[in-house]
Amino acid sequence: MTTILIADDHPLFRAALKQAVEASFADATIHEADSLATLETLGQQAIPFDVILLDLHMPGTHGFSGLVYLREQYRKVPLVVISATESVDVIQRAIHFGADGFIPKSASIDTMTDAMRKIMKGERWLPEHARRAMPPTLPDHSAMSERIASLTPQQFRVMGMLMEGMQNKVIAYELDVSEATIKAHMTAIFRKLGVRNRTQAVLALKDLAIEPQGVENN
Repeated sequence: MTTILIADDHPLFRAALKQAVEASFADATIHEADSLATLETLGQQAIPFDVILLDLHMPGTHGFSGLVYLREQYRKVPLVVISATESVDVIQRAIHFGADGFIPKSASIDTMTDAMRKIMKGERWLPEHARRAMPPTLPDHSAMSERIASLTPQQFRVMGMLMEGMQNKVIAYELDVSEATIKAHMTAIFRKLGVRNRTQAVLALKDLAIEPQGVENN
């Protein structure tokens, strides 16, 4: 039996992916996640996934941080980015941060199916225009990956909001906790990332952003 996780907040695209999976893996058990919170709940169940399909823009997984976080949580599971963004830069960076493949959302169901089969066999799969441009060596992001993996789920959630430039009081409101709690989380996040303040944190995490993010001190 094949167990597959589809992590995407768009219900219509999840339905399309399920169709692709069911067409090729008749015995597949499919789990769905539409947010970071759902991913965390599934993670607590210790489900032995055979492949994870992740949308980079799913809520709570700001930029490449969700990819990095999941890569560390599921080190032995093939992890595939599924995205509407098809630029070579984004594809290369997804591979740099640990993805085993990158499937554009514009791909046909047959192409998605072929890609998933190859990735589950241990092959890397990329769209043709990215294969030609892929550099022979990839940067080492292991140190930052380990730091992010050391965050608790709540700290990871707060970090994502920090990357979006939210002030502590706004984060506290969104998470329905006190501002003092958020300050405690920030202190722990800074320590684990090896930085001293919000500005240094955003600069340390800038490579995780799909687009450049502004820095707002608090």
